[in-house]
Amino acid sequence: MSEETENSVRAEVRAWLEANWKPDYGLVEWRTKLIESGWGAPHYPKEWYGRGLPVHFNPIVDEEFARIGAVGVAKAGIRTLAAATILDHGTDLHKEKFLRRILTGEDTWCQLFSEPGSGSDMAGAVTRADRRGNQWVINGQKVWTTSAHKAHWGLLLARANWDVAKHKGLAYFILDMKQPGVQVHPLKQMNGHASFNQVFFTDAIVEPEMMVCDVGDGWTVATTTLMHERRGADGLRSWAQASSRKGRIYEEEKAEIASTMEPYKWYPQRAGRVDLVMERAKATGKFKDPVIRQEIAKLLIMSKAAEWTARRARAAQEQGKPQGPEGSLGKLVSSNVARQAARVHTYITGADALLTGEDSPMGGVIAEILVSVPATSIAGGTDEIQRNIISERVLKMPKEHSVDTNKPFKDVPRNITAKS
Repeated sequence: MSEETENSVRAEVRAWLEANWKPDYGLVEWRTKLIESGWGAPHYPKEWYGRGLPVHFNPIVDEEFARIGAVGVAKAGIRTLAAATILDHGTDLHKEKFLRRILTGEDTWCQLFSEPGSGSDMAGAVTRADRRGNQWVINGQKVWTTSAHKAHWGLLLARANWDVAKHKGLAYFILDMKQPGVQVHPLKQMNGHASFNQVFFTDAIVEPEMMVCDVGDGWTVATTTLMHERRGADGLRSWAQASSRKGRIYEEEKAEIASTMEPYKWYPQRAGRVDLVMERAKATGKFKDPVIRQEIAKLLIMSKAAEWTARRARAAQEQGKPQGPEGSLGKLVSSNVARQAARVHTYITGADALLTGEDSPMGGVIAEILVSVPATSIAGGTDEIQRNIISERVLKMPKEHSVDTNKPFKDVPRNITAKS
């Protein structure tokens, strides 16, 4: 990338923003105009609301938006995974129907992968997809589904063929979450929040055109979704922040962020809150303890190393490289950092770390960290799954022996009963 090319992109987006940006636009009105210009997602193909630019130009475009205070397209929540998956695997119909409304923020999404009997064993899904006439009929259950109670659409992995090995019988659908055959029930977490849901399907309908891939290719498409998810699991770098500026569009964006990000408000605690450690150590005088000081140093070293790993992943993304196993490295490192942070907070706070309520340390934040951190090692694929991916795809080690990958899935023993 030459300096002249960088400068020309910067000059072009700056000129367009200065000619078109007004804070009194409505949010959807502005984003529609932005999408039509291609500057909302400049790395998207020109025929699908972008400018066909290499992804490494995105930071330059983002800088110009920030400089002028312009609002960008909708990026928070599962919608970004939906857009990435549709761009990679969707049909022209999917791209035409969904990409624009994802970018404007008019549609919200959820990810229907995990099940009660096969959480991290994604290929062990038993939610059924049966072809009846010209439709697919869905029956089964998903769990740990963030924002399902708000979603218009769901990314659904379901079993469409029971007579082949488990990885080969899956299909990937886009499912209408507002239809009568879908029931969503919130799950109360031990940290007091209710971000997740269990979702029940009873003869839910998916029209044939909402099938993203052929039967048997669902595993490949789902892997794409998860790779994008894990690449973003290195922290809250994409955490949406409302602007303090005044104007109609900022107020509408603030309301959108409050609604979209509400299920994720405990995620900083899930990551361990490394940012609070030095403040707490000084406030309690524990920074003078040589043992605790060593644990703090260990945490800060791990955190900085994790940041560098995340930067490598982002650099790969900005260079247009395909999603790869580096996301699993970042995901696993983030779990290690979170656990060490919880350990350090416990050393610093002592038994009071168990207290909740207004009289507890930091108004209950420390206690919330301790009960939230375990989720980091589960969400988006357990630590064990990430270690397998790293060992097989990065270190080129032999695959772990499996007893269920070469036989028809209907013959595989499972811990829940499903008629085939």
